[in-house]
Formats: sequence, C-alpha cells, structure tokens
Amino acid sequence: MKPIKQITGRAAPLERSDVDTDQIIPAVWLKKVERTGFGEGLFSAWRESDPGFVLNRPEFQGSKVLIAGENFGTGSSREHAVWALLDYGFEAVISPRFGDIFRNNSTKAGLVPVQVDEDTGKKLLEAAAEIPFLEVTIDLQTRTVSAPAAGITGTFQLDDFTQWRLMEGLDDIGLTMRHADKIAEYEANRPAWMPQTKTISGNEVKRQHRA
Repeated sequence: MKPIKQITGRAAPLERSDVDTDQIIPAVWLKKVERTGFGEGLFSAWRESDPGFVLNRPEFQGSKVLIAGENFGTGSSREHAVWALLDYGFEAVISPRFGDIFRNNSTKAGLVPVQVDEDTGKKLLEAAAEIPFLEVTIDLQTRTVSAPAAGITGTFQLDDFTQWRLMEGLDDIGLTMRHADKIAEYEANRPAWMPQTKTISGNEVKRQHRA
C-alpha cells in the first residue's frame, strides 16, 4: 500500500444515498480471488441501464474522488467493493456516513473514506454536479477537504492510528512486517517439533514440519 499524504483530483458526484456493496459491485462479479480487474464491474448495473449515469459521462472520466450521499457502503462485508473503487481509479470517497465494515476495509486497502458533516457533504455534492471538472483536495495531515473553485472547506473524521497508517502506507501485512526481525528471531529458535515456516518463492510462505 502506498503512503497517502494528500489527494487532489477531479470529483464525481454520486447523487444517491444508502448505496450498498451489492450496488457498488454486483455479486455476479465476485468470481475472482485476486484484487485486480474489478473496476469494470463498479456500479455495473447502473452503468448498463442508465446512459446518463455519472460514470458514463465524459466530464467525469478520470475522477479520483467520489462524492456520495449518506450511508455509503452498507450491506455485505465484501472487500470487492473497495477493490472495485480502487481498480477504477478512485482514491477517496466522501460521504456524511459510511457502513462500518466498508470503512474498515477501505482504510486497510488504501481507499480514504472521508466522513464529513452533512452540510459539507451536501455542498460538495452539489458543487461537483454543477461545476465541470471540479477539483477536490483531501489532506490527511490536517484532516481537511477543500474545493477551492466552489469556496468549500471542511474537516473530516479520522482516528490518529488510521491517519498514521495511511500516511505511512501500512496495510495489515505492512504493520506485521515492521516486526520482521523479531519474527525471524522467533522462528529461528522454535523447537524442532513445532511447525516451521519456509519461503517457497517471493512472499509465498507455507508451514511444514521438520524431519
């Protein structure tokens, strides 16, 4: 996961509330085990049925920031919803409220959930819909979001640990690997009768018993 200090990019307005994970990535797309290639399925039911859907409009191509209504990411715990947004090119989602599991999955994968107050969320959503190619800046250090062309600034909620982890680019594996020396020391001194780790290729690791 790459470190994230600041995100600046075009905003796409998703003028819908209570968007659940099945709408973000329909279940028909959940057949792969890798994290790549899910961008094609992002909001696919809406994109296919509505030519005027926001992601079908040329002025919102290449957007980095998705601005949505309340309760974004409710529903199932599928991580594919986060993977689809990232694979499509989004780096952050702005909403007054997120589904708890979606929010947690986002922070562990490098998608920034920017939770703003209702008034700021409404203003940003309206501005993105009315001002072509509106750019939004999200600053993790100051926990602020701004859209200078619309004269909008605000703050967003982010706990200290998650802020640090995103800015350092640490997912769960990254956090674990900060203790690689201690892990290696422990593994080197494990009793012979206990299962041992053995590197097969790259980061692929399996457990096996010593003879």
